[in-house]
Amino acid sequence: MTQAPVATTGSSRGRGWRRYRSSTFYLFASPWIVGFLVLTLMPIGYALGVSFTNYDGKSSFWRWVGFRNYVELLTSDPAAMQSMVRTLMFTAIVVPLSVAVGLLLALMVNRRIRARGAVRAIFFLPSVVPVVATAIMFRLIFNRDAGLLNYILSFFGDTKITWLADPYAFYVLILMMLWGCGAGMVIILAALQDVPVELEEAAKIDGASSWRIIRSITIPLISPVLYFQVITGVIGTLQILVQPMLLAETSSIASSANVPQSTSLFMVEVYNEYFYNSRFGYGSAMLWVFFIFILTLTLVLQRLSKRFVFYQVESGNEE
Repeated sequence: MTQAPVATTGSSRGRGWRRYRSSTFYLFASPWIVGFLVLTLMPIGYALGVSFTNYDGKSSFWRWVGFRNYVELLTSDPAAMQSMVRTLMFTAIVVPLSVAVGLLLALMVNRRIRARGAVRAIFFLPSVVPVVATAIMFRLIFNRDAGLLNYILSFFGDTKITWLADPYAFYVLILMMLWGCGAGMVIILAALQDVPVELEEAAKIDGASSWRIIRSITIPLISPVLYFQVITGVIGTLQILVQPMLLAETSSIASSANVPQSTSLFMVEVYNEYFYNSRFGYGSAMLWVFFIFILTLTLVLQRLSKRFVFYQVESGNEE
């Protein structure tokens, strides 16, 4: 009588994976590792070295100046400090509004409404439009002489407002940044799908209002996703460069010197130092100071998140 073969699928599969050496992992990861070293780490190190020189990007004659660029930036460059303040103000306005609008849109399209899929697609579509096309559209709307908004306002008076100049350019730039809130809406919508319906139904039975349910149940449960939106929003908004230059009165991105003062953010000042003033060393110092500032701000937000972000812990994983 023959004996039935013993199933060894799991063990043989485990032995099959163990026969690969650790070098196999590095072989598959080598494209990313090489790309990180050549395209990220080396340029960062090069910029750090250039920040201690007076290199102008053209001449081969340059010399080591030590921390002079950093001292000049922190003590005797009011334009850079003012642009930093404007950037912080801009970020403090755009990021909360973006998260709030994305949350409101996600709560709306998460309900059972007619043509819900089409409504979601309509709100998400602006976020995939290229930034150049978005800037052109906003220029057509807010142009002083041929803009759609001034054409509508002409029915109520003859005054033409120069929307793309100070001080209105700052608010137009904020509207342009909020135009792409659909991407955040999709991320928050995915988080809303994981909110237990039982908790909301129990709260309704206890007499809780819709606002109370959102504030006490929904937002705490999706707070990790909201925190992710805040962190990525802060990092991305602090570094915007193309949008202010595309919204300037001149249509060329190379004309960053004509950017209105209200939208001359920190990265615009860095661009000017590099390509208008030919001060590569000073521009590199500005970038490194900005990098340290963003890193510090991110660590502070991470520390503060322990008070406001609530992570769900499975009962089997509790210590």
